[in-house]
Amino acid sequence: MLTIELARRLADAGLTWQPASGDRFVVPVDGMEQDVFVISDLTVDVHHFSTGDVIGFNGTTEWALDSVEQAKVVWLPREEQLRDLLGDAFVSLEQLDGGYAVTVVTPAGGTERHADIDAERAYARAVVARLEADSSGGAGGSGAPD
Repeated sequence: MLTIELARRLADAGLTWQPASGDRFVVPVDGMEQDVFVISDLTVDVHHFSTGDVIGFNGTTEWALDSVEQAKVVWLPREEQLRDLLGDAFVSLEQLDGGYAVTVVTPAGGTERHADIDAERAYARAVVARLEADSSGGAGGSGAPD
């Protein structure tokens, strides 16, 4: 699963989120960083208001929390969402000793690999590199696990 730090890098690189059923997120406050929530039509859903979207916790008796602003949570995209974001740039996913590598076509037409300890993180690194390359007009690169 993605780390909060890597998920924040995706957002900082320009990835936007339109919350949908099945999406995972965390509320990054002390003591809650390890609690992963899933948007569901049954317990956690999105309410659209003119002032912004709010994620509502419906029927959760354990929580004193009714809702939280979308801007205050961190989206943890799933592997298939990250692969879809790569689109035609995606070439392959390869299992390595101790991890995975995602190979993508760069905007310049070459290829590059992004490796991490699990496939989801490798995809996320490739998406970050693509977003950063798109925003700067350059090419991205791979990095060490977070």
